[in-house]
Amino acid sequence: MDKKEIENLITDLIEGLKVKVNKIDVLEEKGDKTWFSVDVSEPHFFINREGEALNSLNHLVRRIIETKSAQSGRAGAVSGFGPSILVDINDFQKKKTESIRAVAHLMSERARYFKSSVEVDPMPAFERRIVHEFLSDAVDLKTESVGEGVSRRVVIKYIGAI
Repeated sequence: MDKKEIENLITDLIEGLKVKVNKIDVLEEKGDKTWFSVDVSEPHFFINREGEALNSLNHLVRRIIETKSAQSGRAGAVSGFGPSILVDINDFQKKKTESIRAVAHLMSERARYFKSSVEVDPMPAFERRIVHEFLSDAVDLKTESVGEGVSRRVVIKYIGAI
């Protein structure tokens, strides 16, 4: 699916909930990620409860795109092998990502200062991925996810300068 078709899909899903879509902008990060920034009239439907409905919307959009891609012979176009799609409502995800990066920065500085491992609070896979990506260029730190289920968290390990 091209970007215009995905925009139409997002608009149809949101307006199916009787929420007016004011504007959709396409933002790209690093070429393989496509962020769709959506401005809606009533964002509280999506961002209440830590963005649970927004996460569900993202899941639906990805599954619909995967299904349509598989039917057109382009299987795996979204799930890990091609571009990833993220729908953001009224900059909720953007602000949340910035907040997670700030926490990752603070915890990485703590790991460096104390020269030890630091555990971050449990978080979903999407948020853990942000921490891993944010600290991927640090030569003196290593990140890994530990734990199971809802208690899965990132551990930032100090490994010293290489």
